[in-house]
Amino acid sequence: MAERVALYLQDAHDLRDGLDYVRYAEQRGFEAVWQAESRLVRDAIVPMAAYAAVTDKIKVGSGVINNWTRNIGLLAATFLTLDDLAPGRIICGIGAWWDPLARNVGISRNKPLTAMRETVTVLRKLLNLETVTFHGEFVNVDGIELDVVHGRREPRDVPIFIGATGDQMMELAGELCDGVVLNYCVPPEYNLKALELLDRGARKTGRTVDDIDRPQLVVCSVDHDHDKAFDATRELLTQYLAQQPHIAKASGVSTDVVNEIQSLLGWPATHEQIQKAKHLVSDELIDRISASGTPAEARKKVEEYRKFGCTCPILYSLSDDIQLLVDAFAQ
Repeated sequence: MAERVALYLQDAHDLRDGLDYVRYAEQRGFEAVWQAESRLVRDAIVPMAAYAAVTDKIKVGSGVINNWTRNIGLLAATFLTLDDLAPGRIICGIGAWWDPLARNVGISRNKPLTAMRETVTVLRKLLNLETVTFHGEFVNVDGIELDVVHGRREPRDVPIFIGATGDQMMELAGELCDGVVLNYCVPPEYNLKALELLDRGARKTGRTVDDIDRPQLVVCSVDHDHDKAFDATRELLTQYLAQQPHIAKASGVSTDVVNEIQSLLGWPATHEQIQKAKHLVSDELIDRISASGTPAEARKKVEEYRKFGCTCPILYSLSDDIQLLVDAFAQ
């Protein structure tokens, strides 16, 4: 049986080029493509629809949208629409977002666990074409349903995955969801604790961790030139360690290093600032929390993530040569 593998796309490439990458990944046996939605640059839904329209088999996931900025009715209608376009191939990946970005657009991430529980609970009921009344702290609806007049009036098979980093959110994913999107920029052994927390949550609903799918985003910088691959990862980590504190915490990088990087970077970080700070990211760190290097080196590191519980690596290419990465992991 072929090993599962997926492609992750963010905003580094022209959107039309992304259609070609997804088609090629489908041809080479990739199971899924996940579209990012993190910074204020490219939403996930438009690319997902485009990918779904030009492919036949590959699954298309949001990797991940947040649960704060889309009304629950619109969220459900959006994924029903995507499922109309690619029946049985759509995955809803959803996360709790992060500060300072959420705060800077006026969102207070108060009680993120409660907000996520309410979102997932009501979203699932709506996609099951139930009539829903729900009064929570964050989600309040009265007798709403997805008003399908033209199309398939049947429950939709859209798996829900939480993009979880913190312990409590990880446990919640095990309790509520079909799967979890494990985070990137972490060492493979990070997954051991994640598996324990997922299992704890799963047992609340009569399941175990084996019932929870566990795809994992993996920074994968592949180049025939080892040093060039590492340098691409160095630039990404410099930016992420400064601007996404949940990733910095999960990575295990020392607070001193993170603080020094943050002191050199603004928001958003400029290319010049990243170049000035990137020397603070060591080769040892790159090797520990990413799959970087030659194709053979990258494949070896990805296997470590599999051994520590990742069911399907979601490969985040830092190279413009997406074909090289796809070929390196083709099934």
